[in-house]
Amino acid sequence: MSTKGLSLLAWVFFVHLSAIYLYTRGFLLTRLSLSETTSCADGSCTVRPTHQRAIVLIVDALRFDFLSQDPPSPHSPFHHNVLTLPRELAAAEPSKSLLFDSFADPPTTTLQRIKGITTGSLPTFVDMGSNFGGASVVEDSLISQLRNAGKRVAFMGDDTWTTVFTDMFDADLCFPYDSFNVEDLHTVDEGVIRHLLPLLTNQSSSWDVIIGHFLGVDHVGHRVGPDHPTMRAKLSQMDDVLRQVVALLEDDTLLVVLGDHGMDRRGDHGGDGILETSAALWVYSKTPFHSGMAPLPSSLLPTRTFPGASVPHRYVQQIDLVPSLSLLLGLPIPYNNLGTVIPELFGAAYGRALELNALQIKKYLDTYRASASGGELEDAWAALQAQWADAGTAVGDEAKWLSMEAYTRSALTACRLLWAQFNVSLIGLGLVLLVVGTAAGSVLYAKLGELQEDWVDWAGKTQSLCVQGMAAGAVSGLAVYFPLRMYIKGVSALDCVLFGAPLVSALAVIVSSRPSLSGFSPSSVPIPLVLHALAFASNSFTIWEDRVITFILMSSVVPFAIVGFSAPTSRLRYRILGFSALFAVCVRLMAVSTVCREEQHPYCHVTFFASASLPAPPPLVLLLSVPAALALPYAMGRFLRVSKSDNGVAIIVLSWLLPAVLLQGTAFWILEWLDSAEVFGPDFEWILRLGRTLLARFAMGATIFIGFAVWWQVPLCLQVSETTRRKMSEDEEEPRKQVTVMGFANTFGASYLIMWCNFLGLLYTATQLSGQIVLALGTIATLAYVEIVDSVRDVRALEAAFASATPSTALEIDARPSDPVTFAEIIPLALLALHTFHGTGHQSTIPSIQWKTAFMLTSTLSYPLSPLLIVLNTFGPQFVGALAVPLLALWNVAPLPQPATNVRVSGGAVRAGLGVMLYYAALLLGSAGSAGWLRRHLMVWKVFAPRFMSAAASLVAVDLAVLLGVGVGVARITSQVDRLFGNKDKAEREAGERPKSA
Repeated sequence: MSTKGLSLLAWVFFVHLSAIYLYTRGFLLTRLSLSETTSCADGSCTVRPTHQRAIVLIVDALRFDFLSQDPPSPHSPFHHNVLTLPRELAAAEPSKSLLFDSFADPPTTTLQRIKGITTGSLPTFVDMGSNFGGASVVEDSLISQLRNAGKRVAFMGDDTWTTVFTDMFDADLCFPYDSFNVEDLHTVDEGVIRHLLPLLTNQSSSWDVIIGHFLGVDHVGHRVGPDHPTMRAKLSQMDDVLRQVVALLEDDTLLVVLGDHGMDRRGDHGGDGILETSAALWVYSKTPFHSGMAPLPSSLLPTRTFPGASVPHRYVQQIDLVPSLSLLLGLPIPYNNLGTVIPELFGAAYGRALELNALQIKKYLDTYRASASGGELEDAWAALQAQWADAGTAVGDEAKWLSMEAYTRSALTACRLLWAQFNVSLIGLGLVLLVVGTAAGSVLYAKLGELQEDWVDWAGKTQSLCVQGMAAGAVSGLAVYFPLRMYIKGVSALDCVLFGAPLVSALAVIVSSRPSLSGFSPSSVPIPLVLHALAFASNSFTIWEDRVITFILMSSVVPFAIVGFSAPTSRLRYRILGFSALFAVCVRLMAVSTVCREEQHPYCHVTFFASASLPAPPPLVLLLSVPAALALPYAMGRFLRVSKSDNGVAIIVLSWLLPAVLLQGTAFWILEWLDSAEVFGPDFEWILRLGRTLLARFAMGATIFIGFAVWWQVPLCLQVSETTRRKMSEDEEEPRKQVTVMGFANTFGASYLIMWCNFLGLLYTATQLSGQIVLALGTIATLAYVEIVDSVRDVRALEAAFASATPSTALEIDARPSDPVTFAEIIPLALLALHTFHGTGHQSTIPSIQWKTAFMLTSTLSYPLSPLLIVLNTFGPQFVGALAVPLLALWNVAPLPQPATNVRVSGGAVRAGLGVMLYYAALLLGSAGSAGWLRRHLMVWKVFAPRFMSAAASLVAVDLAVLLGVGVGVARITSQVDRLFGNKDKAEREAGERPKSA
């Protein structure tokens, strides 16, 4: 039974995956990298070098205000967190020391910024995904130009450099360090210092360029935030290092200090917020930069006012460093560069440097135009050609400078638009699949509600139809591809197969399984889902989705609560209204916990952390964390006690295993806070690290190897006892035996809940303290809601009984389980999962990813554990929330008669799972449709694309949860119920008796 239902759910999952794959291939394209290299044997493509050597020091996440020229303000939380040396030298030696606010192109992840500051090219939105395992740079770059010129490059620091520039550094001058242990604030920095200073003091050392990449500032930001005393200490250390480097600097050596990106108020990065893209850039030389330089037009020296600053500062593009540094060292500009030389660095040679820069960009654009992707420049090509012509006819130095600078900046703007070059064909194919797949899923959902007990044979036939349709569709896709491949750009044979197979099978399902429309009415339209999906067409609604979900969620439960006022018995009234009040209180308390998107300021205040700039738990959360971990299993036991289901495996899990797991998960994050806050000082760091690692391993290990094993062996929460009943009359020959089954009335639901608890334990451990409180509230809200639904069904059963001609027959216990799960009942649980996602400190933005989770089980980056922990932390709420939906079909359902009850329960669970899959598929359709339609919108990469990616990942998580819940949970429970009650039910029916249940 479950197998046939599972096959239908697996087919729906396949349709979703195919649609996501096709749409993503069309929407998130990677940039075309040209393999050409700039070269000139006669030196005609460079200028006379001003410096023979260079020291490039990257202070990871060094934001511009960390070296701001503004006087420190006592009202700024960062007024002590600055490097003092650059400010001092900029004031004392303005011709030798230059400070810039540089714009780091998003995504502001380290790998992409390393590529940008060495090639001068632009990243793509999807490039950030390779930050955990970057591919080698194959483009022309500053590093390859140094190698071609015979220069020796020394490197020390972040090992990402050795990943992207394989074999580019001299072996005896290369000292990489692991970069992903964000809890280690000092090892990489101390390693850089240990190798950097000896190279500067040793006059005989044969290096030409030194690259040092410090990580401490970035790790401090991730761990404790920018507004923490540890940040002040780390920047003070960097300041001391810079003073030593400056003291040892030779006259022919150029010093460049920069941040690869900035950091937001919480210390994270990855997105395109102004604090994340504002990276510091300091260039220093013991010889002046401005010799012989005429005054420059102000338009060549743009400025920008940093948030919170009082005066504007000189503003450049971060990739401007690439052509500038190349020419200052007498090297050709890398072929793919789109940066523009910084005027202040060249003095009298500025005109020649800018001319070479413009020629390089023109050559690059011509080559790109001639490539297979050249059509992407079609819209901007005429304007670029006109600007180039203007540059060639301009008279006078100033006019030429202005025209060439305008050309290079226009080229940069045009190429930035290439990020948003979409394959509309693939986007269209993906959207068609989403529409048809959602329609097919809706047909299956409606048909399951009509058939109820007769669904098994129909599911078997539909399963065969799906397989035949996929085979026919795959063949049709290939047949269409070959004659049309010359006319369809960017669509491969695999794309056609992945479109044809699900499309044909979905159409076959729609045609063959059309449900009756007799029961359709306007009131059956899922208004909350429609409003939620349509909200993605507005950037403001998408930005404030966390608040929108809270409102829709509370509204979706109102119809159930209203039933409580007219319930025919006082017990049902109290149950419905009481559990509705409990649900509402939990939802409102969950809404208190939030992290803020950048766009929500100043109308949003962070409560998930102690403050917007201090990623530590609030004091109240620290106080409540342990009581919550202890109270949650007890509260779950109280819910089961209502139906006497707190027996069997429930005793083991709720009384012993789950409390131990939750306490260990809580203890892990408390120790993490003690470590990051240095409550006991640095001497206890290793003890705290070891202790919390063991706690996390024991918690997750106990859940996986004990919790699931115990549940699999003994899944039912029953206590069976046998007693001898005394003779009721003289006619009885001997006393009869009586079997009492404690927990009989909730056999299915209680057992499924215990399985669900194991997944809750995993997620609870991987969630920070504030999120653990939210998970506890979400769990109580889930159980309160299934009790509401159960009570409302009782009310409807009673009303139907009173309206029937034979009320006593209608009140039979077997009448209730036949009620199909309605979509209105599914909506609140689907919304509650998203509400929990936001409450546990997440938003549909890159900076909200909680990277700390990657290092729970190990102190360094570990594959595949670290990525899996990040996925669990981020999309676990949706997974666990969807996993709870089958409870709607299982809760308070007695296991007799068999096998009819098993059939109804399995069909109800399949329908409930399919319903939540449909809800998230509709959200993905709304998000993908809006992102595709608004792909030229100003906010596409800031709002619509991240929400689409979140919707796609959430749908995958939900689909997997449903497959696991139905395929493992429901299947195991129904098989055990059949084993225990199947034969007994048959014997008792023959004897005309039923077991006594409690």
